[in-house]
Amino acid sequence: MNQHDFCMAEGCYLLSHSVGRPLKNSQQHLAAHYFSPWESSNKEPWQQWLPAVEQFNAALGQLFNAPSEQFCPQVNLSSGLTKLLMSHPRLQQKNCKVLMAQSDFPSMGFAMQKALPKCAQITFIPEHENLTDITVWQRYLTNNIDLVFISHVYSNTGVQAPVHDIVALSKKTNSLSIIDVAQSAGVIPLDLTALNADFMIGSSVKWLCGGPGAAYLWVNPQQIAICEPKDVGWFSHQTPFEFDINHFVYNKGALKFWGGTPSVVPYIIAANSIAYFAALGIDKVRSHNLAMLALIQQQLGKYVVSPTLQHQCSGTAILNFNMQQQHVLNELNNAGISVDARKLGIRVSPHVYNSADAVHKFIAVIKKAIKVAD
Repeated sequence: MNQHDFCMAEGCYLLSHSVGRPLKNSQQHLAAHYFSPWESSNKEPWQQWLPAVEQFNAALGQLFNAPSEQFCPQVNLSSGLTKLLMSHPRLQQKNCKVLMAQSDFPSMGFAMQKALPKCAQITFIPEHENLTDITVWQRYLTNNIDLVFISHVYSNTGVQAPVHDIVALSKKTNSLSIIDVAQSAGVIPLDLTALNADFMIGSSVKWLCGGPGAAYLWVNPQQIAICEPKDVGWFSHQTPFEFDINHFVYNKGALKFWGGTPSVVPYIIAANSIAYFAALGIDKVRSHNLAMLALIQQQLGKYVVSPTLQHQCSGTAILNFNMQQQHVLNELNNAGISVDARKLGIRVSPHVYNSADAVHKFIAVIKKAIKVAD
């Protein structure tokens, strides 16, 4: 679809659930907005660097349909989640109750256990439950839950949660909501203004092809004034360049979560790629992704263990070949086709830079491997 815009090495890359391929103009963009201001002037470059980082927030605003001042750059999701948990008075109260899923990324559970008070109670929805089913969430998301953590997509199962229904349910139970979009941003459309969750955390390294180190959080304007981050620095200040050690006022927007001297390079790189996908349109990305997944489902359907319905599946198909799993992985590797495997099976994630021919090659290698093994 758009493979000529990306750096594609020899072979077939189907690992966008892990790390997306870089845009061909990434180095040029970085040179223009990072190195050039630094190299070509005898003045300090912050006045050129900071607007370039602001473009990161602006691109996120376009992608998720929310004002840029509601976003704040973060190093990674764990850091962003920790800051959010420690900033909200309701989540630091005695016997705070949190709901998440056993299928959430482990790092999120680690952050919960350390950032919440020791007396907090974390309930995990068991792995056997169907997280695409809102009635399952209704059984666990009760009136005594202070916070529900929702992964838009679960990386190891290929499951898409019904986030709009869950957030609507959280309003009825008076529970706060945090959405994790690490595995969905860039492939499944999400309108934050329409969703009206309380918080969102995400990264740029996967489908957004922006590399590591450019994570972000979003804060609903109804929550910004309530939150008082503990991990602050001069960039959390309303006037960072005031330089008065005795005077601190939180930034009025989500930048109150920023902290000390920020990295610049990751956000400049990611701003370019996020703007690319915002302009392209995530609806187009998802349409291509679903078409490629359909090819896999049509030819290898009996091996697909992840959901196949559009509103239930992620951008990733998971295939399980039982006793032949390792043989299939070896043959794919020998053919130069990059995939990976987790507990449920082989993960395959076709992006806009993966053509139908590439997916057909993937299918052909698997069929041949299975036939030889049989």
